[in-house]
Amino acid sequence: MINYYKYLPVSKEDENWGLCVLNTGCTHIEASGSYPGKAHPAHHNFNWNTGRVLNEYQVIYITRGKGLFESDSCKRIEVKAGSVIVLFPGERHRYKPDEKTGWDEYWIGFKGEVMDNLINKSFFKPEAPCLSIGFNESIFGLFNNIIEKTQQEDTGYQPQISGAVLHLLGSFHAVSRQNAVSDGREVLINEARLLFRSNITADFSPEQAASQLGVGYSWFRKAFKSHTGLSPGQYYIQLKIDRAKELLNDPSIPIKQIAYDLRFESYFYFSKLFKEKTGIAPTDYRKRAQGDI
Repeated sequence: MINYYKYLPVSKEDENWGLCVLNTGCTHIEASGSYPGKAHPAHHNFNWNTGRVLNEYQVIYITRGKGLFESDSCKRIEVKAGSVIVLFPGERHRYKPDEKTGWDEYWIGFKGEVMDNLINKSFFKPEAPCLSIGFNESIFGLFNNIIEKTQQEDTGYQPQISGAVLHLLGSFHAVSRQNAVSDGREVLINEARLLFRSNITADFSPEQAASQLGVGYSWFRKAFKSHTGLSPGQYYIQLKIDRAKELLNDPSIPIKQIAYDLRFESYFYFSKLFKEKTGIAPTDYRKRAQGDI
């Protein structure tokens, strides 16, 4: 996970769309790490003692670790991985990761009458700002897609990412309701999927995933394969191969760097495994992506 944030320019036309994105980012906080970072603008920075009041909505997805949250309308509660925190304009709040675990967070700040209407209809309430949605790959993907769009800032990107935010809000509502009645094993497998995706550039293993989930590896491997058709190890490797394909489309990134960044034990092992999984070597895959073959 690479730390990133961006505060976006918003035009009157963007506001007239009914929903516009103001900022977005993701942050990895180690155990005992300083929080929040000091590089954010003054009107977004805060400390635990004073808290903060925003003039916008924010949604914050905690994908690893745990911490605390409280606001004017919500007494102090523990926030666990798999939770979404919804922040409301004019509502004083404060939150922080646990010093023993840290956490990983993805966030989006936005405003608009579309969200105002959802609040007026009580789809989201200041009294219940923390939603338990578990570890959902599609939601994780939406956050990443929005972040990528803000990095590129292509013409007309604001309506695109605003639409993705509305998709997120609908997903939060649907998944939180589904999780209330879903099978506990399915929730755990979804949690494992996100653990693998969140650690795609880390030295991570299926055994570590089982340990973090608090289950035995033998049971975990059997349950994971039953749900996905792949063993945890093969699933994790496939994620890395899929990510490598994306990176190979960028000719400015050396292939050896891709192998290193995705934590393959060597360039030769990466090349061999990539060819086994795709039927083509990484160098030829890049040439094909560029139209050279």
